[in-house]
Amino acid sequence: MLGLAPAAHGGNRTGRVFTGDRSGDWLFSSLYRTGFANQPTSVTADDGLELKDLFVAAAVRCAPPANKPLPSERDNCLPYAAAEIRLLRPRVIVCLGSFAWDAAARLLQIRPKPRFGHAVEYTADTITLLGSYHPSQQNTFTGKLTEPMMDAVFIRARELAE
Repeated sequence: MLGLAPAAHGGNRTGRVFTGDRSGDWLFSSLYRTGFANQPTSVTADDGLELKDLFVAAAVRCAPPANKPLPSERDNCLPYAAAEIRLLRPRVIVCLGSFAWDAAARLLQIRPKPRFGHAVEYTADTITLLGSYHPSQQNTFTGKLTEPMMDAVFIRARELAE
């Protein structure tokens, strides 16, 4: 799974992406319901959370101001995500938001870049990108992203990976 970056008051503070913020609350709850996590919450890096068949990565390694990384920040961090993909050799990358989708397309050198959307799939060689709206408050509070929508993405990810 690929996200944007550690949140200033979440992953940047706790040392684990999506841990200790509302986006993480939403995400880990879905991962628990779909069998990827052993518990529905994560508040600290040592709270016992264990992920199964899933790795959480970030396209950018630091908390960018206003969640809008500069192109230089994006480009400086991309080699780290590329190394993770080379090492892990995933079959599926769930991209949380359009920024992660764009980063994954860059990593896999997909041209032209496929259009992002929730539950959109794009297969390049042996890796399938699977889009999901980001579990940010602006998406979850407005109903743009619902629990069933997020769960469906992770259920589909499991199907694609098998």
